[in-house]
Amino acid sequence: MSIDDYILAHIDPEPEYLHRLWRATNLHLNYPRMASGHLQGRLLRMLVHMIRPSVVLEIGTFTGYSALCMASALAPGAVLHTIEINDEQEDFTRPWLEGSPWADRIRFHIGDALAMLKDCAETFDLVFIDADKRRYVDYYQAVMPHLRLGGFIIADNTLWDGHVVDDEVLAVAGQHPAHSVLNGKDAQTQGIIAFNDLVATDPAVERVILPLRDGLTLIRKVPEPAS
Repeated sequence: MSIDDYILAHIDPEPEYLHRLWRATNLHLNYPRMASGHLQGRLLRMLVHMIRPSVVLEIGTFTGYSALCMASALAPGAVLHTIEINDEQEDFTRPWLEGSPWADRIRFHIGDALAMLKDCAETFDLVFIDADKRRYVDYYQAVMPHLRLGGFIIADNTLWDGHVVDDEVLAVAGQHPAHSVLNGKDAQTQGIIAFNDLVATDPAVERVILPLRDGLTLIRKVPEPAS
């Protein structure tokens, strides 16, 4: 038995509805690995129970697996807004969200999250970022003004298959990656490295990276230090 199998055998079982969604994702869609899956889904649910948010924002819906995991832990009256930029995804995802036991807690939006946040009046208690890696810095900067003090951001894929420590993608001449040109590597890897460096040096937050699946960063917005 592998460590992954051992872990899955010793955590809460995957709910039947989510298992059917996982199977449908793998049968009908390209890149099914983009869905959070059982282990990460159980962690997201647990974090929502711990944080007890009233308003959650998810950037990057895909099939809705992570949205459903988080929504399943919301208290009565709480709401989760999830935004998917790919309108071709809507025909698959919307029925799964609207047919779920937690449909009344979910608001599904199709569009560009950055454009929507410009006119947003909401304050969020929790934000889950799992979308275009090239725009992680933009998402972070856009949501921070809408995140309450003490609120949390969870960012997925922040280890990016180990590319963040691949010597070939790191900056030249021993310079810090945030202040130099990467050696012709793909924009998604560059986006993740830039995001990680920004978060690591941001005095407005505390942060920890969990080596779960492809890397999960937990970020908490802290009050400004007294002058």
